Amino acid sequence: MSTSTQTHQQTDPASNQLGNSSDRSPLGAMTNLLEQDVGEGLSEKKSVEEVLAGVDLAPAQSLWTTEASGSVQLRIDELCPEQPITVHQMFTNSVQKYGKLTALATKRENEWEKVTFSEYYHHSRMAAKSFLKLGLERFHSVAILGFNSAEWFIAAIGTVFAGGIMAGIYTTNSPDACLYVATDSRANVIVVENQKQLDKILQIKNKLPHLKAIVQYSGSLKEKMPNLYSWEEFMGLGLEISDQELDEVISNQKANQCCVLIYTSGTTGSPKGVMLSHDNITWTAHHASRAGDMQSAEIRQESLVSYLPLSHIAAQIYDLWTGIQWGEQVSFAQPDALKGSLVDTLREVNPTAHMGVPRVWEKIMEKIKEGISQCGYMKRKLVTWAMSVSLEANQRLTKDEEKSFLFTLADSLVLQKLRAELGFSNCLKFFSGAAPIGSETLQFFLGLNIRLYEAYGMSESSGPHFMSGPKVFRFLSCGKVVPGCRYKLVNIDADGIGEVCFWGRNVFMGFLNLEHKTKEALDEDGWLHSGDLGKVDEDGFLYITGRIKELIITAGGENVPPLPIEDAVKQELPIISNAMLIGDKRKFLSILLTLKCTINLETAEPTDILSLEAVEYCQRLGSRATKVSDIIGGKDKLVYQSIEEGIAKVNSKATSNAQRIQKWTILGQDFSIVGGELGPTMKLRRQVVLQMYQSEIQSFYRE
Repeated sequence: MSTSTQTHQQTDPASNQLGNSSDRSPLGAMTNLLEQDVGEGLSEKKSVEEVLAGVDLAPAQSLWTTEASGSVQLRIDELCPEQPITVHQMFTNSVQKYGKLTALATKRENEWEKVTFSEYYHHSRMAAKSFLKLGLERFHSVAILGFNSAEWFIAAIGTVFAGGIMAGIYTTNSPDACLYVATDSRANVIVVENQKQLDKILQIKNKLPHLKAIVQYSGSLKEKMPNLYSWEEFMGLGLEISDQELDEVISNQKANQCCVLIYTSGTTGSPKGVMLSHDNITWTAHHASRAGDMQSAEIRQESLVSYLPLSHIAAQIYDLWTGIQWGEQVSFAQPDALKGSLVDTLREVNPTAHMGVPRVWEKIMEKIKEGISQCGYMKRKLVTWAMSVSLEANQRLTKDEEKSFLFTLADSLVLQKLRAELGFSNCLKFFSGAAPIGSETLQFFLGLNIRLYEAYGMSESSGPHFMSGPKVFRFLSCGKVVPGCRYKLVNIDADGIGEVCFWGRNVFMGFLNLEHKTKEALDEDGWLHSGDLGKVDEDGFLYITGRIKELIITAGGENVPPLPIEDAVKQELPIISNAMLIGDKRKFLSILLTLKCTINLETAEPTDILSLEAVEYCQRLGSRATKVSDIIGGKDKLVYQSIEEGIAKVNSKATSNAQRIQKWTILGQDFSIVGGELGPTMKLRRQVVLQMYQSEIQSFYRE
């Protein structure tokens, strides 16, 4: 690989580092005038010094820190000169504009309970007072373990108002994994959803020296224990804390200090606590959402359904922080959303925007395919025709006014009804993030006249650094860099592929208590190295081609990105659910395959029963298989022959012999979160799969 670098939207970012330190030379160096955001009503030009006049930042000597109480210099320059604000300032700004609008909606006993922005702010202050009463210390955490709810949001905001650091814990975490997060973040309080999550904390509470209280926000307490509170009890604790006392805590918060911890999934070791500042949160909520064309409530109130894990940055920035910034109405799905109830909520809410991770979109696709296959002959033909017309029109990227009469007919006659059945009749924007999405899925939804807008970023970039949207879309691309952010490609190879690096106000403060890891992620100039490989076209659209750590380097020294090959296999063979390429330091490539099957709605575990789409695939071959166990181990010759032929087709398009799949096997069950092969956002955990299926992999390479 060459050592060339392409830098985009970059002057000298290392010289544009601002903090309220004794050395104000970075400010003096910025003599150029800055054009303010016209959308905010400011048309005059101001210098960085003028923008920061009156802004009280904590003293900072560096772009990064690993201490919870640390502060950082902000990456303010001519591309992102907006005045830094805290979470509290962002919220009060929104209350002034959107106070009477509905902010949160929760369905209880078949009735939607709604909370306005003014009430939301008041509840968050009450929660903050209660946290202070419980003894929440400055820069200690409140860990939140539960499904999305108004209480989750209020606890999160209340933590920040009270001067603590909010840390989400995945509901799928084991007690030991919960122990790690609570210990690392020095949790004073843990907020849990229900008895199931409470039981995990009760197992480990004696190992948590900083823990002072536990709060349960859903369901009644089964038994009274010291320092265990119901939500109602908790919200009443702070009544004796005065507004003046809370306001003093709030006024001491600075935009360049930490307020949120996002823990990485820990697939390559222990989870890392990504420290995000007030400025990271407030700047990203403003700018990344605008890049995705989210509207402020003055223009049109956006409506969305919250269901993805809030401990992940994608859902947190999209649901929680952006919701406050633009006055959005957030409706909460039921806890069993991903087991089947999500579509019911979507039909009731009819959101204007919706975000899913790739696996969610894939599951929706599979469900629609099943529904279509069960239609009568004429209706099935009509739907197939309409989807083919839509796919062709969307692939040409024609503008609305240029769309043909045929397309308009197909959409109004068929596709609008299909989208309405999904709860998308009012939905204008559809986002996908947290993992790469396959071309088959993208094409399928184009057939429904739904463009999936990909967002690309990391926890370390406070979420999206690149965004697609209605005005910025190209098939298979993650869109363009968020305005105000920068990127560069380093170590670019002959194909124009290099590592994607980030710069901007969204770049994190550092990893909590992990100086070595922080220095690995941030280079000497402060650029965040993503570890992802990508290329950029002539119009500035980014295409991610793989991950450096996932790159397979064969024994012959050839670099093979696994994603394109895995995607090609799944596209060629609709019976395949998951595919994972093997071959690092090996003489040839092999692949692990799983079959599409039904899911146990109670446990979320994959069953032995093939999905309807998989059964129909078998029937077309002349096979009578209805179970995974009917096929594996070579039992079903017809299916095995079909998979062999499909892989041969993929191999025929390989760029070299080293990129051909030589051996494959079908595993006994599909990958899942509960099985451990998928992370909380359904991203493939490659290292875990390598360990779990060692014997199958070793069998590929026995002489």
